[in-house]
Amino acid sequence: MESPLLLKPETMTPEEQIAWQRKQLQDLWHVFNVMGEMVKGYENLSRLGPCITIFGSARSKEDSREYQMAMEAAKACVARGYGVITGGGPGVMEAGNRGAHEAGGVSVGLNIVLPFEQHVNPYVDTALNFEHFFVRKTMLMKYAQGFICLPGGFGTLDELSEALTLIQTGKATRFPIVLLGVDFWGHFVDWIKTTLLGGGFVSPEDMELFHLVDDPEHAVRIIDDFYREHALAPNF
Repeated sequence: MESPLLLKPETMTPEEQIAWQRKQLQDLWHVFNVMGEMVKGYENLSRLGPCITIFGSARSKEDSREYQMAMEAAKACVARGYGVITGGGPGVMEAGNRGAHEAGGVSVGLNIVLPFEQHVNPYVDTALNFEHFFVRKTMLMKYAQGFICLPGGFGTLDELSEALTLIQTGKATRFPIVLLGVDFWGHFVDWIKTTLLGGGFVSPEDMELFHLVDDPEHAVRIIDDFYREHALAPNF
């Protein structure tokens, strides 16, 4: 039996009330769908071992600087024994998988099912598809020993911001986050310093949660140096 709504705004019609109540049942089934994606991610990714997640725009072209830097960073990750995880799509994600694949390393793509833009790139050796962004984001973060963030749009900023927030609040163990590309990320870092830090919205120690570099080899070296002093383990 459908439970009555606690709140009923004056503008809500009887049909809207019924639709809202039916949504409750749909939400219960949705829980099982989410659980299935979580189990699939945990089961497959826990077997891999230490990986580095590479983020960036799906729209970057092969001849762009960020595409080439992502390839170089991925190859450097493989040379140091790490696998590479990306969002599995085109652009910078493809470049990350391509670099890992061509270097003979582990190349993982966690693809999001979208009506546009996204498809699994041909350089992914282990592919998982997700319907839910938040489940995919959990998997991109849980098994990553470090983040290398290249230029990107809202999705890249979302993933970066969540990683910083989880580390800042202690919900995830500390892991290195590297912003690769000074021309792109330099303005963002300046804004953090002047607006967020200057306005008291973040603390001075929060500025130590990330690094800004312009060389792919340097980006991976920062991650490697971090784990000379810290244990390699899943993040939460």
